[in-house]
Amino acid sequence: MHDVLFVDLESHDEATPGIRPDWNELRCSRWRCVRSSSSAMQFIALEPYTLVIIHALGSDSAGLELCAKIRSVSQVPIIVTGGSTDFYWTRKALQLQVNDYLPAPFTVEELNTCLRMISPATHSGDGHPDNRLSHVHAEKEDQVIQEVKEYLKDSMYQNITLKEIAERMHFNYSYLVQKFKFHEKMTFNEYLLQQRMEKAKFLLTHTDMKIYEIADAVGYNDMDWFYKKFKTYAGVSANMYRKLHGSRTVPVASGQH
Repeated sequence: MHDVLFVDLESHDEATPGIRPDWNELRCSRWRCVRSSSSAMQFIALEPYTLVIIHALGSDSAGLELCAKIRSVSQVPIIVTGGSTDFYWTRKALQLQVNDYLPAPFTVEELNTCLRMISPATHSGDGHPDNRLSHVHAEKEDQVIQEVKEYLKDSMYQNITLKEIAERMHFNYSYLVQKFKFHEKMTFNEYLLQQRMEKAKFLLTHTDMKIYEIADAVGYNDMDWFYKKFKTYAGVSANMYRKLHGSRTVPVASGQH
């Protein structure tokens, strides 16, 4: 059975021909529903699906534009539902290698028939599963997480959260939370604390910056909170850590981060 990404682009200000299908009757192992092309592309980049269903009732142009975007990065099977019966749109769908096209009105049973005709696995010529798309998804995931880490590295002095990073970089927040933990084997907050404390340790041993300057450089305005976090992380106070490991200290200009 399929892992389905369902993209509902229906224009809700237009009359729906016939009875709206009950999507809960879809016969698939798992499915996720999104309501915008941008969200669809984020999920396609972050996780492999075996099928994408684009419901384009009243939104033919947006539906086929999304098909084109998907085809630029993936050959995942696509079914377009609710499209126009106009031959122009059907031809465009064929040109974009859409696997099936169900114009409105249609039933979920008809859609389930289409699902059964599309194999969940793509095979290469030697009969073994073709993992090319999975590799593409994995590479994209690595790239997304790396972008988040780079952004964090440059913004560590700020009071930054993963939600803010997701919004700034136009990623889906809830899904980014899951993927970050999967890749780094820790939550974003745990990673943020680790990076801040490791930078603080480096600055304590390699610079003559005052401790309040170091706290500010790694995103702590509250000195008591910085002292508490550092001692919990390093096992000793910031002052003691500098005494124990400060032989490599080199002068830097005051306030330099």
